[in-house]
Amino acid sequence: MTNTVAHTAFNQGELGRALIDRLDEAAQYSEPGPGVTRLFCSQAHRQVLPLISRWMEHAGLTPQLDAAGNLVGRCPKAQAGEKTFIMGSHQDSVIEGGKYDGMLGVALPLLALEALKREGVTLPFGIEVVAFGDEEGVRFPTTLVGSKALAGSVTPDQLEAQDAEGISLREALIAFGCTPEDIPATARDPANTLGFLEVHIEQGPILEQRDHAVGIVTALTGIERHQVTLSGKAGHAGTTPMGIRHDALVGAAEMVLAIDSVLQNTDELVGVVGRLDVHPNAVNVIPAQVTFTIELRSPKASIRQQGRDVVTAALTEVATRRGLTINIENTYSADAVACADWMMTALEQACTQVGQPAERMFSGAGHDGLAMQALTDIGMLFVRCKDGLSHHPDEAITAEDGEVATRVIMAFLQQLPRP
Repeated sequence: MTNTVAHTAFNQGELGRALIDRLDEAAQYSEPGPGVTRLFCSQAHRQVLPLISRWMEHAGLTPQLDAAGNLVGRCPKAQAGEKTFIMGSHQDSVIEGGKYDGMLGVALPLLALEALKREGVTLPFGIEVVAFGDEEGVRFPTTLVGSKALAGSVTPDQLEAQDAEGISLREALIAFGCTPEDIPATARDPANTLGFLEVHIEQGPILEQRDHAVGIVTALTGIERHQVTLSGKAGHAGTTPMGIRHDALVGAAEMVLAIDSVLQNTDELVGVVGRLDVHPNAVNVIPAQVTFTIELRSPKASIRQQGRDVVTAALTEVATRRGLTINIENTYSADAVACADWMMTALEQACTQVGQPAERMFSGAGHDGLAMQALTDIGMLFVRCKDGLSHHPDEAITAEDGEVATRVIMAFLQQLPRP
């Protein structure tokens, strides 16, 4: 960071408008179709990197693509090895998602740093802002690859995970210009890391109900994912009597309803069957095999375990009764993690400084902090989103709320203790 004021400071309202403009521009880097579809190591991912790099340069950071597909911007102090505070979020999206989920947490801290730079503010510690390559886990059956790389917890089996085209994560990284064998070297030193902060849209209705622009997150939910493979027997759809069929799709349909019943009747547990694949998927053939996913979320590990046990028993009963073979594989699991008290307090003080209420709230979604907590203390600032909508083309924030959140981060950074 430099004391030289290269531009005039942002006036009131200009930060929010600049933030919206940047997010609108980033949203153009997407696969065709509604909303934003930008998957890990895709062409859209490659195309958005120069834009984020320019944001980083405006903020006084030097951008670099790391071995795990993250774009990392570092200030001179961070490059020199001084103790460093990390901010950031993910650039990847779900299929047909919105323009704010993830990317807000990249654009906003960079804009806050640029504003501080314009005001001639020098921070007494290093700064990194990371645009994580993969958080959503959409392309590959693994998730949080980017943040796990920084935390030093990427495992070899994750690199062998394959997408729907049979391309492994390792192969995709190499084609993207990365060197996956160097991922262990991307791990940060906990003793040199001051903390990690992410800004994110709430993805829920609480802030809108409170009429608050921002909220301070207390903890991130625990998440687990399973892949269920259900095998029956193919047959002619017109000549096989109904009573002797082993229809994997009919069994799967009953299982989906059983899972929904468990979720509807268990407090503090939510979940979804988000993907379902049918084989041979022909109009006149009895389905022989169905593969589907189950995701369970709860802030309490005991509730997730209870829900998992009840779901497993229900699925096993359906499979046995219908003469189907079932295999359930756990593909991902992460316990809930708490945000650091000192960071929540610092965010509250920053909100007070800019004249904003800031109540504490729990996050029902998982974020990069689930991985980063293995490295350092984590914190999170939520920003109000219209109708609590996320993972949808219509997700939206206002320029006014973006302005508030940006100024909160500016205040937060200036009051952090000298390392």
